[in-house]
Amino acid sequence: MKKFIGLLVALLVVLPLSPAQAEEVVVRITSMAHQTFTGEFRDDNLAQELTPSGALGLLVFTPRVNNKTWVIDAALVDEVIAMSGKYSLVSGAVPVGSDIAAAWLKQLKRITNRQQVVALAYGNPDVSLAQKLAPSELKSYFDIGKTQLETALGRPVRSEPSVGWSKGKSGLSNPLRREYTENRKALINLSRVVNDPQLFMMRAQLSKLLSPALDKDGREFFSSNARVAVDAMVHKLRINSGKYQITTSNVKLPVTVINEFDSDVTVNVSMLPINSRVVVDSFEAITIPAKSKKQLEMGVDVIAPGQTMVSALITDSDGNDVVPEATLALNSTVIDSRVTWFTTGAAILLLLAGAAQSVRRVRRRAK
Repeated sequence: MKKFIGLLVALLVVLPLSPAQAEEVVVRITSMAHQTFTGEFRDDNLAQELTPSGALGLLVFTPRVNNKTWVIDAALVDEVIAMSGKYSLVSGAVPVGSDIAAAWLKQLKRITNRQQVVALAYGNPDVSLAQKLAPSELKSYFDIGKTQLETALGRPVRSEPSVGWSKGKSGLSNPLRREYTENRKALINLSRVVNDPQLFMMRAQLSKLLSPALDKDGREFFSSNARVAVDAMVHKLRINSGKYQITTSNVKLPVTVINEFDSDVTVNVSMLPINSRVVVDSFEAITIPAKSKKQLEMGVDVIAPGQTMVSALITDSDGNDVVPEATLALNSTVIDSRVTWFTTGAAILLLLAGAAQSVRRVRRRAK
């Protein structure tokens, strides 16, 4: 009996535990941002991380072990996908990472197959900071992270915002936080009337600015790059500013609205003069076809001569501003007929008053 018990104990010690009993291993696939908001890569450091001996390569080029949970940032995987094709570097140097990135992606799919995969919020932002600055955007970051990772891996993955898979704190300064907020609001305003995949992804990529993985130099570099990219995106929908010389009391002035997006855009155009010298027309539900310009005819009634500035605003159906306003400078050298009648009547009244005064003086002298 003692021999049997000893043999049983020995077997329990020697035999491996079942997957359910073994301790779960968590592998985190994250890194700092490498691709700029304008599409180029800051450098080729990501290619080095993806090699079998690199930081990211060591995580996937390894013997398969069951009972692993892979926690992955889809924004990083999107960067690797971009690198696996034709890409460029900010420096203009010749990139070397296409084959390395393709091999890493293939291995990532193989080693995570039939294992648990959790998608982080897109861009791996500091969740507490994102919750403070933009709680509605944070929900979107989680949704996009899940969708993008499922597309990249070709399989379902988990998304667990309440579990706390995100690690680390962002060192983003207060001025850069304000800049992040301004960029985010600019893209949200634009998205009210524009349905464009590039706009959608740029809005998601702002999450990278909140990543704990960025150092001080990286935070400043990508924040500056984001500002340039957002300005360029917003500039795709605009009204041309202009100067106009008006020589008649009623006139139609051409106003050009430009849409450089790949989809049609329907907007309102509000014209607001800064004074009462003129009355101008506004426009509702104007559709500007994709990649085109549309010329509107703005009716102008001149009330009084002189210079007037008109703010030209593109708004949505609820009257919310979509892009920064344009300015139209109007200079009128004519007098409206209503003003002419008013001034002529005033002159006649003054003349009659003067005549009456003269008559009274003559009568006083005669007495």
